[in-house]
Amino acid sequence: MKKRKITALMLSAAVAITTMLSGCGGSGGSTDSGSGNTTTTTTAAATTAASKDNAPAGTTETLPQPTETIEATALTYAPGTTLRMACGYNSDKTGMSFTADLAGEGITLADGKTYNSGDLKPTWQEVQKRLDIKIEDKYQGNNAANEYKYWDAQLDQVDMLSGTATLLSENGQQGKLVNLAEHLNDMPNFKAYLEANPIVRLSITGAAAGPNSGAIYFSPYFDGVNDIERMPLMRTDWVEKLLNGSGDFEASECNFTAQPAYTPFMPTSGKIDVEVVKKDGSATETISKDYDAYGNIVDKMNAVGAMDGAQAVNMLREYIDKTYNGYYGENRADLFIGQNAAWDVDELVALLRCVVANPQTLNGTSSVQGLHSREDNNNQRRVDMFRFAGSLFGIRGLESRLDYLYVGTDGDLHDARNETATYEALSKMHDMVTEGLISQAFVNAEEVKTEKYLADDNGFMHYDYNQTQTAYNATVLDTANGEKYMAVMVPVSRWNDGEEKYMRFTESWRSVKTDGWAISIAGVAGNNDKLNACLKLIDYAFSPDGQVLMSYGPDEFIKHDDAGNVVTFDFNGKQWPVISEKSYEDLWALQNGNYTNYARYYIGSTLSFVKSQAFEYQCTHEVGKEGAGYISKAIALGTIKHPELAIASNSWYTSVPAVLPQEVAEANAINELTQLSASGQFGAAKDQMNLLVDIICRGFTGEAGADAAATADKISKSVADGGWGGSTYLARRNEAWKRLLMFYKSING
Repeated sequence: MKKRKITALMLSAAVAITTMLSGCGGSGGSTDSGSGNTTTTTTAAATTAASKDNAPAGTTETLPQPTETIEATALTYAPGTTLRMACGYNSDKTGMSFTADLAGEGITLADGKTYNSGDLKPTWQEVQKRLDIKIEDKYQGNNAANEYKYWDAQLDQVDMLSGTATLLSENGQQGKLVNLAEHLNDMPNFKAYLEANPIVRLSITGAAAGPNSGAIYFSPYFDGVNDIERMPLMRTDWVEKLLNGSGDFEASECNFTAQPAYTPFMPTSGKIDVEVVKKDGSATETISKDYDAYGNIVDKMNAVGAMDGAQAVNMLREYIDKTYNGYYGENRADLFIGQNAAWDVDELVALLRCVVANPQTLNGTSSVQGLHSREDNNNQRRVDMFRFAGSLFGIRGLESRLDYLYVGTDGDLHDARNETATYEALSKMHDMVTEGLISQAFVNAEEVKTEKYLADDNGFMHYDYNQTQTAYNATVLDTANGEKYMAVMVPVSRWNDGEEKYMRFTESWRSVKTDGWAISIAGVAGNNDKLNACLKLIDYAFSPDGQVLMSYGPDEFIKHDDAGNVVTFDFNGKQWPVISEKSYEDLWALQNGNYTNYARYYIGSTLSFVKSQAFEYQCTHEVGKEGAGYISKAIALGTIKHPELAIASNSWYTSVPAVLPQEVAEANAINELTQLSASGQFGAAKDQMNLLVDIICRGFTGEAGADAAATADKISKSVADGGWGGSTYLARRNEAWKRLLMFYKSING
């Protein structure tokens, strides 16, 4: 491949579960994390000639925005008021100030200024200037949870600090953090944003009863909103090599598939109808999967057993031709990669078998990896594998905004960790591991270091953010000769939204993120200048001008015409700035097109508050825009369902808030359930462990003769009632949820 460089437990219950597992460990890059950040898939409706490209058709609806910046006249303070800010994103590189490894001997950016280690990044120097404040950077370089924990015993030393939504709300209830709701009348921009978006108000309410009812203890962070977040990505050129064309597939050399372990999830007979977007994107149409015409592809392959790669490909080709009655013609790859894709998990398993058995055809080597994660030895990335499992097998709660919760058709909260179907899905993922369809580095993360699969032309597919990952098309793939890594359609699966149906649904939906910034009562105590300056900063960040600054950085990073006017383009019905040419060059020279790292590392933007996806969209590779355009069109036409940022008429579609208004006693009870916590068995950070990942790797055997379903049922009961306290946890969460719904009704009628 031609490479091109771009310049410029566990107690007794835990022991019981451990005995059901066998094999792999996990251990503990780039900064778009599993908490719901980065990377756009929203597409612009149209762009001016000044912007990089016209967008694909099909956009998603954004939440209403205030249209003009309002001066918060009541928030007065002494000029040059110092704010001690322990605020950042998740590492020392993503704080307000430059580190030595970023600045080196000094780094000159698009504004023409040279920055050194310890200097505030451009966004925060501009904040100082616009608000007439002085920032003292106290950030320790931790993720949100650990940053708050570091300062918890010394809150008098900071005025603002980062934290998770849950931690900030819990500690706000304990009287440690300023209740922003008490100051909303003095924060006109923040108030206008919440009034325009009542569901946001619901998502950040830290108390819903008693004297603090309606309290808000943190400023929310939106890394895009009301749009899909993660999505499947594939080497689409590999799918075309295997599936397209007339006649039989032939390979002078290929490998054999493994002995089958995975069994069908989809039907083995009969027909099911699936709604797809037409190939030209003009409308939707209904097509049928006719299992009587050929049979389920996994079932048919399993009957043969291990086979050579060419035979596997020809079986899949014949299946597509007959099951879809010639709908895809010779472009069979469109089943997976087209605008009119209709693939499901069984078809994906068949495709993965074909991929790993035909490396000689695909990349000229003796082996390729099928499914992998971005960093196979980083738990923060490994958890994306069970998130993808939720999409494949129709399991809610695995991509929740809060722990593993989702709203059921009964209106109550449910926890995926308590449910048998979750563990059955993970067991089927382990079947893929057994067949070698998931990367060896993922399965043996402690022994095998993460391989750069995409850079080495050795990885087929993973589940991730579009912008950062499709940047590989510019840095390592030979797109001129057809190599392509692209987002593909969300899979069809069996979902139950009150009635069981086959449809596309994604739980990976952008809403209020799971962390934010708060004001320390002890820090600003007796100092109205500090308090008002903190409030002014939050309020300004939610103004139209502030949103541009927090997304793009200062004015010098934005394109201007010869008369000095800002050049804009239309993005989802609103004019947003075009980035400057020098900023675009720096994006590639400094971070190989990874917008998120560039913005956070060097500009200091997108650390919190409201981030527009307009900047990120402009930085997305053409291949990234193509795949995202297909998905955006499908969302716009209703063939991909998703959670709603509202109290939906069918509660199953209601998005879970990022925080619930737990009272102190409830929060304490939840915190005592240590095995359910991030530091216990269900962590999502780099060096934490996650039982769900472990089950994918190890599988489970249960007692002699027990089948997977029986063992899955045992695990779910152990988590819920066998000493881990899953039922207690869920009861406490539901108590807060009911109060929140009552509060919501009280403010919305």
